[in-house]
Amino acid sequence: METSFLPTTLPTAKPLPAFRTLSTAASLRPHPRPRTSTIRAAITRGRKEETVATVREQLEGCYLLAGIKYEGLTVKQLQGIRDALPETCSLLVAKNTLVGKAIEGTPWEALNPCMKGMNAWLFVHTEEVPTALKPYRAFQKEERVEETNDFVGAVFEGKFYGPGDFKALETMPSRAELYAKLLGALQGPATSLVTTLQAPARDVVAVLSAYVRKLEEEADSA
Repeated sequence: METSFLPTTLPTAKPLPAFRTLSTAASLRPHPRPRTSTIRAAITRGRKEETVATVREQLEGCYLLAGIKYEGLTVKQLQGIRDALPETCSLLVAKNTLVGKAIEGTPWEALNPCMKGMNAWLFVHTEEVPTALKPYRAFQKEERVEETNDFVGAVFEGKFYGPGDFKALETMPSRAELYAKLLGALQGPATSLVTTLQAPARDVVAVLSAYVRKLEEEADSA
């Protein structure tokens, strides 16, 4: 009877394949994403430049620029103010820094004391300043916001007017009133003419210009 023996040596087991180990930093590295922050910054910069350009455009042919404290006013109220303004006026909501950049180096730079808080900007493109300011005064009275949402200042002919100086702007005579005043002085005693000529230079120039235009129109029609 033959006796079988087990082999004295067992076959060597094959080693398991080695796993590639990634570093912790590499394994947690996020996948690349679109640079939305860069795109957003470009859009914001574009909007800022557009606002500055709009302000500069509004300053062309502008007689008066006034700031209005609009904090607390609703979009509906702001639109109501716009609707009540004459066609020769525009109301723009813009950041102080952007308006300040637009008026830099111009006579409107006198408005710098108003560059704080939340302001809307009233651009008046007519010599009839009292008529332009009247709608907002009516709004203040109707909404009872005389104390909270007043004018913060204005620039007219390069001069700054604070909130307490607006009465001078709101009581300025109209072109028709100035014309009538000068015409009456020309037709009256010499003392009346002297009194009229002692008025502010702006008033006298406006009246004389109107009178010259009237004479030119009469000459053309003759």
